[in-house]
Amino acid sequence: MIKSNIFSGLTVGIIALPLSMALAIATGVPPELGLYTAIIAGVFAAVFGSSKVNISGPTAAFIVILIPIVQEFGIAGLLLCGLMSGVILILVGVFRLGNLIELVPYPVTVGFTSGIAVVIATFQIKDFFGLTIESFTGSYLDKLFLLFSSFTTFNIFEFLTAFITLLILIFWKKTKSKIPSALIALGFITIVVALLNHYYSLNISTIASTFSYNINGLEGSGIPPIPLQFSLPWGHLDSSQINFDLIKKLLPHAIAIAILGALESLLCAVISDGMTGNKTDPNKELIGQGITNIVVPFFGGIPATAAIARTVANINSGGTAKLSSIVHSLFILVSILFIAPYISYLPMAGLSALLLIVAWNMSEIKHFTNILKTAPKDDIYVLLTCFGLTVLIDMQVAVAVGIGLASILFIKRTIDLYSIELVSEDMSLHPDLPKDILIYDINGPMFFGAAQKAMKTLINANDKRDIVILNMKNVTMIDMTAMVALKSIIDGFEAKNKKLIFSGLSNRVQKKLERAKFDYVTTFSNINDSIEYAKHLLNVLEE
Repeated sequence: MIKSNIFSGLTVGIIALPLSMALAIATGVPPELGLYTAIIAGVFAAVFGSSKVNISGPTAAFIVILIPIVQEFGIAGLLLCGLMSGVILILVGVFRLGNLIELVPYPVTVGFTSGIAVVIATFQIKDFFGLTIESFTGSYLDKLFLLFSSFTTFNIFEFLTAFITLLILIFWKKTKSKIPSALIALGFITIVVALLNHYYSLNISTIASTFSYNINGLEGSGIPPIPLQFSLPWGHLDSSQINFDLIKKLLPHAIAIAILGALESLLCAVISDGMTGNKTDPNKELIGQGITNIVVPFFGGIPATAAIARTVANINSGGTAKLSSIVHSLFILVSILFIAPYISYLPMAGLSALLLIVAWNMSEIKHFTNILKTAPKDDIYVLLTCFGLTVLIDMQVAVAVGIGLASILFIKRTIDLYSIELVSEDMSLHPDLPKDILIYDINGPMFFGAAQKAMKTLINANDKRDIVILNMKNVTMIDMTAMVALKSIIDGFEAKNKKLIFSGLSNRVQKKLERAKFDYVTTFSNINDSIEYAKHLLNVLEE
């Protein structure tokens, strides 16, 4: 068991090493920050979380959220956001709200996940084709315009590097080999690029040629060959810059990171539980992710969450315990210390090809098209809205609008399930019922939307009828709006000297009405008693 977990940890470490750097670069920060994130997250999320097999670290889903934070607030702002998101995740777990996050509608999840994939793939075009763009900023459409207008700077050698890497990544996976395709593809292309740059001076961009570092007087290019360095997340900011106004600006970003991190972690837990038969506690898992994201910024790491692809690779490699995640972190740490100079030869174009594969895998293309083909049109509108907003505007807006739309649709569908039917005219149900008595069956929950529907129906009841019975046997709940509507109906009946009788109230609904001072309304536990009383009352009125 220990051997299998060590093997799976090494396997995942090999996958996570280049991927963590690629994700950090895509976010707009130096590649080593992605490595630091994987090291810390792999240990802390495993120790404090609930899942035995989840592997945590930087993920592609965060890229869309983190890029604008880096552009507006810099790395220090990103680290502070990660810290704040960790606090939020712990609060979500402590207050046991983890199960609620799992209720985010499927079209919303697929919509913003597919949107993120499109954005990630679009952003890789620059390095894939070796385009020269001085300032790759602005909205999605601005960046799209920059890409198209910059194709005159197309570099054939960068493109061939990326294309060959992509082909190896695709076809090696088809061999079903246990050796990760990323190791074969990036290992091969790194050696080739290093030789070409050395002997033919092709100047194909690498991590070493793109990034440099200056840490405690140690200067160099590529990945710094030193262990993790403890530092305050806000260390790069002046004391005058740290104030309530900054926290207020960062808070929406931190909330978005926390929501996406929670969704990604719990989705990963659902998938891993299905593969292993384990049962992950969602609230403990979120607390573990929260602790992780509080610790990570103190070592320069970016926000982390459970990574589905790495978790699946861990399970398929034989991982069954938290040891595999810790081994994966130790492998990355040892790699930094001993082979950092060689890692720095990784070509940027090769990493862009790796991210294209990541984007394709998270695109949910099959689920996306299946929703378009088979789902109700309301769900399709939600899907396309979330997708479009994620790509064109912002994922925070997409999630907020998507959940809002889904909530409105849920309310609409619940109202549609609600019904109020006139049954007194059906002689097979009530053959001896006097014509001056109306009986309405109410089915479903009575809340604000359904209450208005009931009010309109009862107000339009035949004025010649003296007594109305509401059979509420199938009313599962009632809210304050519905109770206010019922009071209005009762007052209207009293003004016309008409009588309203409640029948079949559940104990829960009965207690709510009593607390709302409905004790002056006549109620019966069943419809037969209600009819007998109505007949008696009708006789009294006629006399």
